[in-house]
Amino acid sequence: MTRPLTVVNVIARMNVGGPAVLIANTMRGLDPGEFHTRLITGYCAEDEADYLETQAPDIRAIRLDGLGRSVRPKADLTSVHRLASLLRDLQPDIVHTHTAKAGVVGRTAVKWSRCGARVVHTYHGHLLHGYFPPTKTKAVIVAERLLARGSDRLVTVAPEVRDDLLAARVGKVNQYEVIPPGVGLATLPDRAEARSRLGLPLDRPVITLMGRITRIKRPDRFADAIAHLQLTHPEAHFAVAGSGDLEAELRKRVTGLPVTMLGWRSDVEAVLAASDALVLTSDNEGTPLSLIQAGLAGIPVVATRVGAVEAVVDDGKTGLVVDSNAESVARALGTLLEDPRAAALMGASAQQAMTSRYSMEAMAERHADLYRDVRVR
Repeated sequence: MTRPLTVVNVIARMNVGGPAVLIANTMRGLDPGEFHTRLITGYCAEDEADYLETQAPDIRAIRLDGLGRSVRPKADLTSVHRLASLLRDLQPDIVHTHTAKAGVVGRTAVKWSRCGARVVHTYHGHLLHGYFPPTKTKAVIVAERLLARGSDRLVTVAPEVRDDLLAARVGKVNQYEVIPPGVGLATLPDRAEARSRLGLPLDRPVITLMGRITRIKRPDRFADAIAHLQLTHPEAHFAVAGSGDLEAELRKRVTGLPVTMLGWRSDVEAVLAASDALVLTSDNEGTPLSLIQAGLAGIPVVATRVGAVEAVVDDGKTGLVVDSNAESVARALGTLLEDPRAAALMGASAQQAMTSRYSMEAMAERHADLYRDVRVR
């Protein structure tokens, strides 16, 4: 009998967000008779919710100090040594790293450990736009080019992410595999029940921002869009479901506006059930899971034209994709508010599209095929 392939996933932290959801869903979906999966991760920051603790207690992890959010050269070097030692003990067949920091630490540790593992790295997005000033971005690109040379396969969550990386000369075309995320939702509660639970008004349209409240997500643009929309649609109410380092600043900016700050919520189904539309105001995205979840719930979206948003949202059919400014966001939200019937049709189209495109089973099987292929090469 052939022994299972040991696959070790490495990510800096499993904070609530897209990468954590996709890693957990993939680990759950792989056949344990064929794949022995392990997870090595660090700890979340104080302003972050830990997905393993709140949503995935069934996923067991090895916690490694130093693999958190912050970039600290001395601590990161220590993490490389500790991870290399772990890999020598585990003797994995495949090491699968996720996101930028773990991609550096993990792929370096594989080389130092001499464990002979194949290396897969997933870009759940990239750092090429919107994160750093030009000089630092160039350094990131150089590092990614070097790391790609030692990677057996590079995975992206959308063709747009792959194409951006190839344009920056990171990796070669034949290294890349595009694996769309697999997402699911539990049954949504009744709308009135959900709004009562969340403290939202029962008789007003609710527009929701859902996700991390950090700079790349542009909560300031969201606040400015609310101010613009209030001039023409004072009936609209807004909800923010999420937390992050800019949460306190956002609370100050929306003081006096009809906004309910929900904080981080584990009951995403209740948040979606209570919403008439979802808004995304980011400067950069991979494949935003919040937009997929909204579609699965039959909710139309308004999102900025960044990253792989247009791979998820069919503009004019399942939602509206707009330029990256507050005025455009506000106008698009106003369009949905002014024509509830058209908004409902967009939501229905989104539900059909998301259900067919983003299956958890398909995502797990694509990973299984990838691991089989990488191992025999």
